[in-house]
Amino acid sequence: MLQYNYNTSLLIILDIVNIRSSYMDINLELYKVFYYVVRAGSVTKASQELYISQPAVSQSIRQLETKIGGQLFIRTPKGITLTPEGEVLYKYIEQGYNMILLAESKFSEAINLDAGEIRIGASDMTLKYFLLPHLEEFHKHYPKVRIKVTNGPSPETVACLKNGLIDFGIVSLPLFDDSATDVIEAMEIQDCFIANYKFGHLASNNISLKELLNYPVIMLEKNTSTRRYIDHFLYSYGITIIPEIELATSDLLVQFARRGLGISCVVKNFAENDLENGSIFELDLIEKIPPRQIGIIKLKNTPLSAAAVRFTELINSKA
Repeated sequence: MLQYNYNTSLLIILDIVNIRSSYMDINLELYKVFYYVVRAGSVTKASQELYISQPAVSQSIRQLETKIGGQLFIRTPKGITLTPEGEVLYKYIEQGYNMILLAESKFSEAINLDAGEIRIGASDMTLKYFLLPHLEEFHKHYPKVRIKVTNGPSPETVACLKNGLIDFGIVSLPLFDDSATDVIEAMEIQDCFIANYKFGHLASNNISLKELLNYPVIMLEKNTSTRRYIDHFLYSYGITIIPEIELATSDLLVQFARRGLGISCVVKNFAENDLENGSIFELDLIEKIPPRQIGIIKLKNTPLSAAAVRFTELINSKA
C-alpha cells in the first residue's frame, strides 16, 4: 500500500459532505481520528492503530464535536455508539476513504504499467520507419497501457507538445526553435537525392548542387522539418530549388522517384530497400549533406508519466 495522504483524502471528504467555510478551520487530523474510532469500534483500539494515547483520542473526538457543534457518539457501559448525526458524517467519511483507496490502486497500476496511457506525436516518416518497431515491442511487454499516436509533420508535433496534446514527440532534427523542449537524439539519418534509370546518365558522375537545377526535383512540403533542413543546406551554397513536385510523405517521394517522375530528396535510411534492389540509385553529390538525427522531444521541467518514461527508456536502449 502506498503512503496514505490524510490531508488530501479529507479535502475530498469535505467536498463530498459539502461542509462549508465555517468548518474548514477544523484540523483535518480530527477527522482522521474520528474515522479510526468508528472503524475500530472503540477508543482503545483506535489509539493502538494510530499509535497515540487513549486520552489523546478522546480529546480529539471532543474537539471535533465542539467544532462541528454536535455529538458524534453515545457513551454506554458497553462502549460507544454513533449518534444518527454521527452515522451520516461517517457514511461520507467512509466513502471518501474508499475513494482514496481506489485512487491509490489506480495510481499503483499506472506506476506498475498495468494501466495508463501514453500520447505520442510523430510524422509519417518517423512513425513508419522508426517508431513502429518500438511501439510493437512496448505493447508486447505492457499490453494494458493505451497508446495514442498523433500523426503530423515535426513542426505540428512540436505545437501539439507545447499545447499539452501529447506527452512527447518523435521528430526529425534539428528543431529551429527548441527553447521550450528537451531533446534526446535517438537515431542518425542521412538525406540524399535519388532517381531511377531514366536519369541513369547521372549514376556514374559526381553531381554538383547547381546541376540539380536542370532537372525536375521532388521534395517534401515546406511545413516539414526535413524540407526546412534541406532548403537551409542548399541556401548555404547560394542555391534555391523550386521543386517540380511537392509531396506530403516520404513514402511518396520514393515511389515518385521509382517511376521516373523526377529526382527525389529523401532520407536514405528509409529508401534502403529500393537502393539495394537497384530500382533507384543515389546521386553522388560533390557537396555532401551533413547527417542529422531523429530525436525524442518533451517539454522542459515537465515530468513524464511512468508509462512514457518506460517507453523513452526502451527507445534509448535501442539507440
